[in-house]
Amino acid sequence: MAEAAKTSDWKSPLLGRYATGDALSAISRGLYADHRNGLVARGGPKNYPKVTSATPVGNPAVVMVSDCGDSTNWLRYRKETGERAENETGGRRAITAEVVKQSSDFWKVTWFEVKELGSC
Repeated sequence: MAEAAKTSDWKSPLLGRYATGDALSAISRGLYADHRNGLVARGGPKNYPKVTSATPVGNPAVVMVSDCGDSTNWLRYRKETGERAENETGGRRAITAEVVKQSSDFWKVTWFEVKELGSC
């Protein structure tokens, strides 16, 4: 998502490599909205993911991940002017994600939730 956000490319094939289902839909919709509003991202997020559960225990197919992602240096800017978008502030946010093993033995994010700034 961070790479695709540099150009607000909601159709980037990179998105489907790592996300599917509700997660892919949410990411695509967000990037499309940024595209329509003339916004692009600069910089990149810092993530600190930790597995909080894996089921079934012996041979996991679903893993829950929590993070306190930092978007301090990953902000949106107006594509035309280069000015930072109004009300755009970065910081730390609690993130929870579900990652599911696919039939191809790849893992993809299927669902995620990002809380408000300062939530971790």
